[in-house]
Amino acid sequence: MSFREITMSIRAINRASSEFNRIQTDAELMTARIKSFGAALAGIGAAGTAIGYMANQFGILNDEQTKVLTGTMMLVSVMGMFLRTSTGLAVAQKVYAAACAFATAVQNVLNISYATFLALTGVGIAVIAAAAVAMYAFANSMNTATASVQNFNATAAETPTRVKGIIRGGDAELARRGIE
Repeated sequence: MSFREITMSIRAINRASSEFNRIQTDAELMTARIKSFGAALAGIGAAGTAIGYMANQFGILNDEQTKVLTGTMMLVSVMGMFLRTSTGLAVAQKVYAAACAFATAVQNVLNISYATFLALTGVGIAVIAAAAVAMYAFANSMNTATASVQNFNATAAETPTRVKGIIRGGDAELARRGIE
């Protein structure tokens, strides 16, 4: 193992250690919050049960309504007490972890769609740029071809149609006689 690999490993461990400490702190904070929420639920359930009995005593609720209300409040109280236990904390944390996993999956889908959008946008821009370069090259070659044809035509217009490369003595005389 090289010195560079060792230093990279140490840096990775140092960065991971601080993240693990942060995760531990978050988990302990979540445990305290769940216990506090469980205590509040247990208190609300107990208070609701007491209110139900008191309402029955004063005739506000009949016996059937009191049974429903106190049964519901006892269930709330039991849920609160369950959240205060280690099993309740574990269940709550698993539910939270599942919700976080779902949120992470949704975020990954959004990131992938955003990356796809950026890639397609980049490809679209690249295609437009390539088309512009191709159009410029085609126009440039057409301008060169047009200039070449114009030069040829200008040269052809200046050149006489009846030209002999070699003129002998007396040819001019013969040519003159043929014309007259």
